[in-house]
Amino acid sequence: MAMRAGKALRVMIACLLLIVPALFAGAQADDGAAGDWLPLARLCHASTALPMSARDHDLPGGFFCGGSPEGYQQGSLWLLGGVRAVSGGGRAPVLMVHSSRFDRLLVGFRYADGVIAWQDVHSGNFAGHWRLGGQIGFQAPLRDARLTGVIMRFDRLASAEVLRIRLVRSEVSDLQTIALASLIGAALMLLVIGAVYNFMLGLAVRRTFPLLQGLWSATMALWGAIWSQLHLFVAPGMAGTLSSQVGTILACAMLMLTALSLISAIEPGETPRWLRRLGLGLALVIGALGVPLGLMRSGAIELVANIEGVLVMAMVVVIIASLGVAWRRGSAAARAFAGAWLVPLLVMSLSGFFDLGDVLWGGGPQMLVLLSAAWQTVWLSLAATRRFTLLRQERDQAVAAEAIAQEQARRDPLTGLSNRRGFIERIGPLLTANTGGGVDDDGNTVALMLLDIDRFKSINDSYGHDAGDDVLIAVARRLQRWDSPVQVIGRLGGEEFAILAAGMGRFAAHSFAESVRQALAACDHGLGGVSVTVSIGMVMASPGDTFATLYRAADTALYAAKHQGRNRVVMAHSTAIEHEVSLPPAKIEHG
Repeated sequence: MAMRAGKALRVMIACLLLIVPALFAGAQADDGAAGDWLPLARLCHASTALPMSARDHDLPGGFFCGGSPEGYQQGSLWLLGGVRAVSGGGRAPVLMVHSSRFDRLLVGFRYADGVIAWQDVHSGNFAGHWRLGGQIGFQAPLRDARLTGVIMRFDRLASAEVLRIRLVRSEVSDLQTIALASLIGAALMLLVIGAVYNFMLGLAVRRTFPLLQGLWSATMALWGAIWSQLHLFVAPGMAGTLSSQVGTILACAMLMLTALSLISAIEPGETPRWLRRLGLGLALVIGALGVPLGLMRSGAIELVANIEGVLVMAMVVVIIASLGVAWRRGSAAARAFAGAWLVPLLVMSLSGFFDLGDVLWGGGPQMLVLLSAAWQTVWLSLAATRRFTLLRQERDQAVAAEAIAQEQARRDPLTGLSNRRGFIERIGPLLTANTGGGVDDDGNTVALMLLDIDRFKSINDSYGHDAGDDVLIAVARRLQRWDSPVQVIGRLGGEEFAILAAGMGRFAAHSFAESVRQALAACDHGLGGVSVTVSIGMVMASPGDTFATLYRAADTALYAAKHQGRNRVVMAHSTAIEHEVSLPPAKIEHG
């Protein structure tokens, strides 16, 4: 419980670290609204038909300073800010207008001497007026006369409700642009890195979630580049309406991918099926509705936007419910990713219920969304890496355990030597190398030696099986000293051991077998001075020999050693054993 509480506390602190500065910036914007932010309610308005070019700068007959503007989508919307609106902007303020869907924006700065200085931009050509953060900047000309007001005319504006307008001093505008550029660049870089990383991770582990998360990050990065107007460096013709339309479609696609990514991340059994289907359905509807919403220029665009907003809030509720249910059911994914999803969900909720205005130097809720997306990408990438690292560690542990089990299956548990199976596998390459082409240039080949402890049954009968085990361990410990890549040692069963030695001629192999016999006889076997000896039967390999043929020949030689009095080495001269070793009519028993 303490660990869970600690994780929850860290999530809350992380959210506060991201959200509180933004809200503080918003509070500062509200405090300075008298000279900075110009909400639509503080501007007078008028709606007219599109003027003829000859009367381009003729002002309408009157302005309404209350209510909401209407009937402007096929004509022109005029907005007028008086002395109070421009009082905080200094002598030469900059009018910042958040880019939206319109054909043309005409801005006039009115001075006390009656002069109106006009500037304009067209959809598809913002010239030098566009600013990072999705804004258009208009610098008021510096004149001796006092600035008394500002006039704006939007031709074929899609919706006045989405307008965000503010007046700032020119030096402040430059600093804000630099700050926005830094934030936007950092966020987009994180999103691009996150997209590449998640795509590579998804391909490596063959999981749907990293691929969807990579697609989400790529979509968010593309949306961020278009919203911030970075793309105008390479595609200036997209300025205005086209960028706004593409941005809306991408934003809805991003919302759809948000739900799809979360649904794919949580294990199927951790959330109710109906809740998963509801989340999937809402996501698909939001993504599909984004296409007409993005293409609309007039009509019920605000109604469609409100419907989309309701669907988004419903999806947020479903996502939070899914996370909560999965968390309670012990979902590792929900607990790992909750901190990542909580931040953007909070941002979407705040922007849906509260007017965030000009937070973050005019970036507004879009800038908050971009920052929260970068946060989410980093968190999810780290969390996914941690999860897949744990999975890889579990896999490596399973592979290691399997390797240990395989090794144990090839080891004699009492002595630690290779058992019959392990011995045969180990000698395979040596036999192939030495019997495939016969002897080497020096006449060397491989020798198989079978060792059997003499009178081992009587040791068990006289001293007990524990003493017999001690003898086997002592013999194995001494034989282990000769184990090497060219001398393989194994216990084939009971009191029988085997040595396969490569690179020896007949004389050297026989001498080696004798030294083994003598060394084993000199060992302390733990029987109080009772001598324990071994008999050895051996054979030199010939071209075409296998372990089976070598074993039969060495086993026959071992029987001969037992018959001849034990504690000796008998060599079969070839694997044609029927002619090499003379045996008595009765079969000789080991022992």
